[in-house]
Amino acid sequence: MPSAEIITIGTEILLGEIIDTNARYLARALRDTGIDLYRKTSVGDNAKRIAQAIQQALERCDIIITTGGLGPTIDDPTREAVALAVGVQSEFRPELWEQIQQRFTRFGRPPTENNKRQAYVPQGAIAIENPVGTAPIFIVEQGEKVIISLPGVPQEMEHLVQHEIIPFLRQRFNIHSFIKARVLHTSGAGESAIDDLVGDLEELANPTVGLAAHSGTVDVRITAKAETEAAADELIGPIERTIRQRLGNWVYGADAETLESIALEAVKRNGWTLAVVEAGLGGELTRRLAALAGPFLGGQVITDIPSPDELAQITEEHRQVLQADVGLGVAAQQVGDKVDVHMVLITPEGRQQFTRPYGGPPEHGPRWAAHHSLDVIRKL
Repeated sequence: MPSAEIITIGTEILLGEIIDTNARYLARALRDTGIDLYRKTSVGDNAKRIAQAIQQALERCDIIITTGGLGPTIDDPTREAVALAVGVQSEFRPELWEQIQQRFTRFGRPPTENNKRQAYVPQGAIAIENPVGTAPIFIVEQGEKVIISLPGVPQEMEHLVQHEIIPFLRQRFNIHSFIKARVLHTSGAGESAIDDLVGDLEELANPTVGLAAHSGTVDVRITAKAETEAAADELIGPIERTIRQRLGNWVYGADAETLESIALEAVKRNGWTLAVVEAGLGGELTRRLAALAGPFLGGQVITDIPSPDELAQITEEHRQVLQADVGLGVAAQQVGDKVDVHMVLITPEGRQQFTRPYGGPPEHGPRWAAHHSLDVIRKL
């Protein structure tokens, strides 16, 4: 059985400014694949120290996975560090630069010159397109061992692990035992409410059921151990049906399905198009929708937090300019130690305005607001 180490990269992790959720996700993914995880290490944004950590890991295990440091700025040193660790130069890949440019075209803006850094990989590396972000990933083979470098953005990292890295590792290391996970995504209810309905299933031995809460969403993970994928599916199937029956419309998708993709499917199903106005969300809602093909016509990000009536007026004007059928306006306004999320939804069937309070950590409010607004759209 192959062994692995995880190296999470980022000075902000070392300083405690952000919580390292990537290592936890990777640990579970490796476990479910039958790969032993021996160590998890965090290193700041320093190429020499990252290279040293990689070299030490190569002495101990078969698989080294790094996350973070693949952005376009000077303090994103992972490409340089991996090349340094294995004694090669970085090389420019024109096809990666073309992919990056196409991604920015979807965002509705041109890439800056420093984005070109993301088209460099260590010489001889296997480059893999990132379909949910701008930073391509790469794999460097060192004899029987591999170094895999992934982005630090959790959504991008998780997608690439499930769709690219786990299949690669299974083939590369001839892994035949099968541990399959099915993740049901929910929105509209908190972790405690979900647990109240499926808590008895969390006591099962095989398959196992567990919950993972995020800002505005909760995942229900079903994991089965079997000799084949078909046998694992037979174990998962009845439990999945039971969970879906108990949770009803709270379940919006599974596995790689995202809330934004499901929301846009709902718009498309009605034969409509969508325009968005957001304030206080840091542009997150627009970025997530712009990354997908479909009926999203464009977003307007405003810096000042408007009143609910002003938000409705701006949303209607933006909808008319883009000639969209649906206009969604979202504003996250911090009031003391909580966040009020004002929303307006304009459809061919009428207009709704409402406010939703968010009482969690204020810094998580914008992401919760984005999730909640997408949940409103997916129920059209």
